[in-house]
Amino acid sequence: MPERPVVFMKDPGTVVGPYDGVLIPRGSTRTDWEVELGVVIGRRARYLEDAEEALACVAGYAVSHDVSEREFQLDYSPQWDLGKSCETFNPLGPWLVTADEVPDPQSLTLRLSVNGARRQHGRTHDMIFPVGEIVRYLSRYMVLEPGDLINTGTPAGVALGLPGTPYLRAGDTVELSIDGLGGQRQTLANA
Repeated sequence: MPERPVVFMKDPGTVVGPYDGVLIPRGSTRTDWEVELGVVIGRRARYLEDAEEALACVAGYAVSHDVSEREFQLDYSPQWDLGKSCETFNPLGPWLVTADEVPDPQSLTLRLSVNGARRQHGRTHDMIFPVGEIVRYLSRYMVLEPGDLINTGTPAGVALGLPGTPYLRAGDTVELSIDGLGGQRQTLANA
């Protein structure tokens, strides 16, 4: 387990709707899925002292699909951005659920299936770093502004770690959900 959260940037242009198609980039050999709790910042956050102060800066939560191209991410650069920032690689929603409607962001269940086969099933209480710590940590190195999105990490079950590494292909359908935050469905196509 890492000593501190792993941080990478995703291009804001990756965000699409929860039912929009996801495009497999040209040259992709390892496009992968990741259901994640998305945290949306509601007020400026900088140099926060503790998790309580950090959680007070959260506007709300959403289902986030952190699609990744593993070859671009792991083989082409020491930074992960290339494999995380391809077009359509961050379906978000269907709703932004306000923080007051999610009394404990560490008590949610996340699910993801590909073509009807369950691939991920986890709980946010198993996160290495809880939401408040992630926001506090990031505020030490960058100013978080209202509307900023933080993807918080994914449970086990991504293609990268499965036998046969069953990466996504055109025509595959991914369905994902988080308790109280709704669900998404995307069909993959070639770019």
